[in-house]
Amino acid sequence: MINIPNTPSTVGMLATDLHGQGLHIGIVQARFNEEHCKALTTACIEELIVLGVAPEDIKLVTVPGALEIAFALQKLVETGEFDGFVALGAVIRGETYHFELVSNESAAGITRISLDSGLPIANGVLTCETDEQAHLRAQIKGAECAKAVVEMANLALALTPDLDIEIHPTKE
Repeated sequence: MINIPNTPSTVGMLATDLHGQGLHIGIVQARFNEEHCKALTTACIEELIVLGVAPEDIKLVTVPGALEIAFALQKLVETGEFDGFVALGAVIRGETYHFELVSNESAAGITRISLDSGLPIANGVLTCETDEQAHLRAQIKGAECAKAVVEMANLALALTPDLDIEIHPTKE
C-alpha cells in the first residue's frame, strides 16, 4: 500500500511495478529523422534491460516514418506475443502543414491500436520545433517510454482477471 495524505487507509491501491522480468516488449521505430530515432531506441532498450526485460524478449521493427508506425504495431499485436509496445519516431516542424498531419495521425493511430487491443503502447514519437529540441529530448524520452511500457504492461496483467475455467461434464 502507498500512503496518500487524506486518503482513507482502507482504500486499495495497486503499487507501481517497474519490474520487467518475463515481459515481452515490441518496439516500432521510424527511420525518418534517423539520428533522433536511433537515440530514442538506444535509450529505450538500455532502460528496458535495466528494468529486467531480457534482451531476447525485445523485438525491434523499423518503418519508414511516423505514419507507418501504427501499421507495424497492429501487425505485432496480431502475433499475440507481446505484453506491451513502444512507438518511437521524430517529427520536426517544417514550413508546411505536413507536421500537424503526421503528428496528429500517428498519435491517433497509436492510441487506437492500444485501446482496440487492450495492450499498452508508450508513445515516444517526438514532435519538435527543431533538430536541437529533438536531440535534447531523445534520450530522456526513450528511457521514459521504457518505464511507461513496463509499468503499464504490469498494470494490465494485474488487472486482467484469472481465467479459472471449470469444465463440467455433459450429462448423457
